Amino acid sequence: MIVALSMILDAIFGEPKWLWDRFTHPAVLMGRCVSFVDERFNQGRARKLKGMLSFGALCLGFGLLGVMLEALPFGVVDVVIGAILIAQKSLVEHVAAVASALRLSLDEGRRRVGWIVGRDTKEMDRAAVSRAAIESAAENFSDGVIAPIFWFALLGLPGLLIYKITNTADSMIGYRTPRHEQFGWAAARFDDVLNWVPARITALLIALTTRPLPSLGDIRKDAALHRSPNAGWPEAAMSRVLRIALSGPRSYEGEMRHYPFVNAGARENVTPDDINRACRTLWQAWGITFVGVVLLALF
Repeated sequence: MIVALSMILDAIFGEPKWLWDRFTHPAVLMGRCVSFVDERFNQGRARKLKGMLSFGALCLGFGLLGVMLEALPFGVVDVVIGAILIAQKSLVEHVAAVASALRLSLDEGRRRVGWIVGRDTKEMDRAAVSRAAIESAAENFSDGVIAPIFWFALLGLPGLLIYKITNTADSMIGYRTPRHEQFGWAAARFDDVLNWVPARITALLIALTTRPLPSLGDIRKDAALHRSPNAGWPEAAMSRVLRIALSGPRSYEGEMRHYPFVNAGARENVTPDDINRACRTLWQAWGITFVGVVLLALF
């Protein structure tokens, strides 16, 4: 029931600005730990081995921290930390803000979507901005909501903290760049492992929000088009639920990448209204998840 209480607390309060203006967010602390090992050990020879050992130490440290915190009485700490590290409300707010900004002007939409995606936004049209927001919504629902809930429910606070430090490390050093391809290898691969099951659960949860149920075979086929072994699953499911095409060509650091469309042949003229529909879908999928968590706790 601790997980369910954390979900409710997050859904009500999200990320209160007044709190994090006064205190350091745990995710920021995790980021500082990753930055420390990157600056301290990502140099010289044997970078892959150094990265594996550094990442292993981070996982061990946060896992032990979770064990100690979990040993405190009453479970209040577990509930609060769970609420902080489950990001449903803040995710929906950030995605919905793109729709609001895009209704004001294309430039505002580009600026706002730039807060939540890593691709170039300067030349995006309205449909590209809308697609980017929806793709971010689907992918982040998997790794920012469902995966933390999954590992929290399965392994308690240690599982949640290990997942979050892994996800943080992957987002910071898990890139195939000259600096991080070797040092961040372990973080990137372990993140793939930890997200494998949650990503597919997320796709099912999103699919369950509509009738008739989208073809799971079509979702699996579209997911295989994605460059990530996991991110394509929630994106493919969302495209089927909204009956739109997602992904497609986009630019990174001035270089155009000709990625295939997911749900190719569906409507490509995606709008702010579709962004709002995606946000409603996230809450519906959250509701299904909440019911499932409560039933598991009871039975």
